[in-house]
Formats: sequence, C-alpha cells, structure tokens
Amino acid sequence: MEISAAGRLEVRITAADVGKRVSVRRLTGAEDTTEKFTDTVGVLTSWDSGVLTITRKDGGSVRISESSLVAGKVVPAAPARRRGPSASYAELAHVSARAWRPLESERLGEWELRAAAGFTRRANSVLPLGDPGLPLDEALPVVRRWYGDRGLPAYVQTATGAEGTQELLCAELERRGWTREVTAELWVGALAPVADRADAAGVALSRAADEAWLARYQRKGVSEVALKVLGWGSPRSSEAESGGGPSVWFATVPGEGTDSAPAAIGRCVVDGRWAGFAAVEVDPALRRRGLASLVMAALASRALDEGASAAWLQVEADNSGARALYSGMGFSAHHAYHHYREPGVPDGSGPHGSS
Repeated sequence: MEISAAGRLEVRITAADVGKRVSVRRLTGAEDTTEKFTDTVGVLTSWDSGVLTITRKDGGSVRISESSLVAGKVVPAAPARRRGPSASYAELAHVSARAWRPLESERLGEWELRAAAGFTRRANSVLPLGDPGLPLDEALPVVRRWYGDRGLPAYVQTATGAEGTQELLCAELERRGWTREVTAELWVGALAPVADRADAAGVALSRAADEAWLARYQRKGVSEVALKVLGWGSPRSSEAESGGGPSVWFATVPGEGTDSAPAAIGRCVVDGRWAGFAAVEVDPALRRRGLASLVMAALASRALDEGASAAWLQVEADNSGARALYSGMGFSAHHAYHHYREPGVPDGSGPHGSS
C-alpha cells in the first residue's frame, strides 16, 4: 500500500486511472466495532458516482465505495512470471486461435468474427484483439447481425489477468447485459520436461482423427464440421504444405480389446516454438494410471522433433484433476479467458461444447 512520509496510508489513484492495474485497501468493518481491512488487486474498470469497479485476474469484479478506501496505488501492469516460458497475451491469443480454426471468418477492424456451425465457443466467437474500427455501441450490433445471419448467438471471447488483456471490454459488455458463460485459463510450460515424464512406447501418433480416436472423444456424434476444426493444420492443407501453417498430431493409446475404444487420446498442434495440447481424455475406468502423462509425453516428443520448445493448454477453472496434473508437469496459469453471450439469448442455445 502507498504510505506517505508521515507514515499514513494514502489513496493515490483517481478516476483518471481507469484502465490501469491498481492495488487498493478498504475498510470493511464498522467504525464502532472491530475494523477490518481488505486488499484488492486488479484493473480499475470504472469509477462512477463514488463507486469503483475493479476486475481481478480471474475476471471477477469487485465494487468498492470510494468512502471506504484507505489506500490505493497504481501497480505494474504485468507482475513478473515465476516459471514457464515468457510470452505476451497477444502472442498466445494468436497461437491458440490458429490451433482451433473456424470454417469461416471475417474481419471487423482488428476483431475477427469466427463461425463453425456451432462447434465449440472458441470457433464461434469474436476474437477482439485491437480496435473494431467502430465505437463499441456500433460494433456490437454488427457482431450480432453477423452471427444471426448464420443462425448462431453472438459470443465474444475476452481475456483477463495479463498485460494487454481486455478487462475494460469485459466491463463494457457486462454493462450492456452480455452474460459471461464460461471461464477457463490458458497455462504455459516448458515442453522438454513433458516429453521426459514417461516412456511413450505404445502410443500411436497420426495426422488425422480416425474412428478409434473419435470413439474416445468426449463430444459424441462428431460432425464433418467438427472434423474440419479438429484436423485444421495438417500437412494435407495447402497452407501447411507451403510451410505457412501449424501441424496437428493425434495420439491414441489402444484399449484392451480389439473392438474397444482407446484407453486414452490427445491432440497437439505445433506452431513455431509452441505446442498446444487439447482433448487429452482417458477412459474413466483407467484413470490415475499415468495414461494422460503418457499421451502428452508422446505428443511432446514429436513437437520437440518439429522444433517446438514451449507448451500451452487450456483448462477450466473447476477441473481440479487436470489442474493438479498440469501443475505437476510444470505448467502455470498465464491468463484467464471468458465467453460472453449476447443479451436475450437463453442459456443452452449456444455452441456445442464448453470451450
């Protein structure tokens, strides 16, 4: 907290600091009882009518009465990372978007509108990197019409918790009645330790998701659209053949019977220095036997062979098992990301898949 030369706490932020990362202390106990102080760190997203709104790293917002403040200051926009590869939000946003490409996209200024017939929110949402070229109240109706023309609800994918993320946009969407539907995190880690965790013998690698792999994939009844999203980036695509696009690998650990679904599967997209892991799934009856580590080790080894050195993956906030696994592999959270659904659309009518 900011302390003056006289030893007193001071509030050294104003409404002019909206958009900056701040640390504040407020009094939450009644003056005639035991005083209690609460600290909050995040991006100051508004200061109106004597009330501050601060958006924390996880995307949650805290409203604070100006009269309760006892100290406050602007703090560095991005605290130093303790472990894992260094990366900006913009770099990771582009890499993760290329790993899960839509079938159709269109630019709105620097925003990208993406659609894939409703298969997952990631492929059916706006990626708002930069300026849409219009005031927000003009850009959002354009977004809603574009998705409405395709029979889809409009979603905007935002991020919080790192330098250059979109806390202000999140606050503006919430003021306009958009609903935050899903929150997850993007984690990063070094690639070589993942490859070293297990002997990957017995894991089959393929450039395509075959019937066996799809039999274990959690989204049943996979359509042709989904197959195209999953397989984007394989060397059979013209972009990858020319050396300009990522490559995709699918891993399969066979099941015990000849007709049984695989014991475990995974997917990895190699894009420059980055290897992105997804769809790591294990037969529920065979969990806690190291099969997820085995799949990731096989994919990581192949990614190393293709020149990658860093890894990323996405994990939902309530998936405690996956978070424990990835933390043990050396991954840590880089930023949170969220999907905001347009007003007036009922829950459950959106894209298939939670992320």
